[in-house]
Amino acid sequence: MLEHRRKHAFPYLGTRPLDSFRPEHIRDRLSELEQVLPVSSYRRVIFASVSAVLAAAVDGELLAKNPCKARTVRAPAPVAPRVRPWTTERLFAVRAALPKRYRAVADAGGGLGLRQGEIFGLQDDPEDFRGEWLRVANQVKVANGHLVFGPPKRGKERDVPLPRRIGQVLREHREEFQPVDVRLPWLKPDGPLVTKRLLFSLPGGGAVLRTDFNTRVWKFALVQAGVIPEPRPGERHQAAREHGMHALRHFYASVLLDSGENIKALSTYLGHGDPGFTLRVYTHLMPSSHERTLRAVDEVYRAADPATDGPQTAQEG
Repeated sequence: MLEHRRKHAFPYLGTRPLDSFRPEHIRDRLSELEQVLPVSSYRRVIFASVSAVLAAAVDGELLAKNPCKARTVRAPAPVAPRVRPWTTERLFAVRAALPKRYRAVADAGGGLGLRQGEIFGLQDDPEDFRGEWLRVANQVKVANGHLVFGPPKRGKERDVPLPRRIGQVLREHREEFQPVDVRLPWLKPDGPLVTKRLLFSLPGGGAVLRTDFNTRVWKFALVQAGVIPEPRPGERHQAAREHGMHALRHFYASVLLDSGENIKALSTYLGHGDPGFTLRVYTHLMPSSHERTLRAVDEVYRAADPATDGPQTAQEG
């Protein structure tokens, strides 16, 4: 990091009088750095170093304002930690630890890639969960402290592939826990009331509030599955963002990418607005080109002669 400061920050500061710095100079320099330093964390260190020097100049009355603090200047975005998807063993351990009423929640997330609000807003299926596609058109969310219905994130309804096994799980859930009609405002607390027949609900009826579910159900299952430690008496459960229900979507994405699904299709299934975002989040989970080559050739030979490893047969011929 020090080398990056010496190479990209200090020379830039040293070539211009401090009182001449303007926001446009910082913006231009950040644009230049994007070309030579694609790693955002390095650019953030350089930006912070320059900002600290200019802040000191302001304190010393050598500069009226710190141009790094201008509204038109955006610091390099922080790098989100790499997604580390759950293993299959962890997914099913958490699933088994959930109350039976909510066990299929894990399948809706891990097998369909739904967001938490979309899971709790999942409606009964007119095709009896026997089709090849499932429509995601609704979610339950909180608006100004009140539960409301709304469309999926960014208002984008979508269809997701419905694997036969997941359809069977949802049918079995519905047989044991009948869907209920829930009436909530649309989009905002004073919005028009609408009724949806929901697959997941509270034991006494009504929509599931995600914060209550996380505190009273989800984290207890994480403890039982050994994902997070049991809290000490009087303490709360460990807050671990990577172990929230969003981990189910990451698991879904990892399974699809490992099977060879393309980023554009995955982005559509997840309801992302931009395949580029999906690529940035999950690119490290994509099989490398040499792994794809090995797998592809092995599959061809295995299909040609499953009784052998393939290459020996080819050489004999």
